[in-house]
Amino acid sequence: MTDVLQPDAAGVASAAARLHAGALVAFPTDTVHGVACRADDPEALSRLFELKGRPPERRVAWLIDDLEQARQLGLAVDGRAMELAARFWPGGLTIVLPRPGDSAASAVLGDPSFPPPSPTLGVRVPAHPIARALLARTGPLPTSSANPHGMPDCRSTDDILVAFAGADLLDAVLDGTSPGAAPSTVVELLSSGARLLREGAIPRPAIEAALGSVD
Repeated sequence: MTDVLQPDAAGVASAAARLHAGALVAFPTDTVHGVACRADDPEALSRLFELKGRPPERRVAWLIDDLEQARQLGLAVDGRAMELAARFWPGGLTIVLPRPGDSAASAVLGDPSFPPPSPTLGVRVPAHPIARALLARTGPLPTSSANPHGMPDCRSTDDILVAFAGADLLDAVLDGTSPGAAPSTVVELLSSGARLLREGAIPRPAIEAALGSVD
C-alpha cells in the first residue's frame, strides 16, 4: 500500500528517510509527478524501472536542488552551464553535462553498470517547492515521470494512487499537484559546442541569447 505523506516538514523528512532506506517515493514537480530512488542504490533504481515497466536502456534524468549538486555528481560545470542555470533555474531546462569517467562521484552515482554507463548526465532544478524541499534533504535524485511506461502522466496524488493501484513497489507519495507544464528544454553542453536536443518550455531564441548559436 502506498502511503500519502503531507507536504510539510515532517512529511518531507519521512520521504527523505524512506528514500535513504531504498524505497521509491513519488512527488509533484513543476511539470508532472516524478518517482525517484536513492542515488547510490542500483537495486532501488532497478525497482523504479520495474515499477514503471520501463526498458532499462532508457536513460533517467536527475533532479537537483542547485548547481552545486551537479558538481557533487562529478559533472563538468563550466561557464556556459552557470549562465544557463542563472537564467533558467529553477525551471524547465535540463542541462546535459559531461560525466568524466574518472569522476570522484562513484559513491553518489552508484553501480556504473546500471543504468548503462554514459559520458553525460542530464540534470534539472524543478520550480516546485515540495520537490526542492525534498532535494535539499536528499541531494540529487534519479527521477522518472511517475506513470506506467506509455500511460498518461500523473499530476495529482489521486492520479498516482490509481495508476499504481495494487503495486507494492511504490512506498509513498508526497501530497500535492503538478501543473502539467510543457516538458523541459534539453541542452547538451560538450567541449565541441552546445546542442539543442529538445525544444520545450524554454524556446531556442532564449537559449541562443544565453549561449550564442546552438546546433
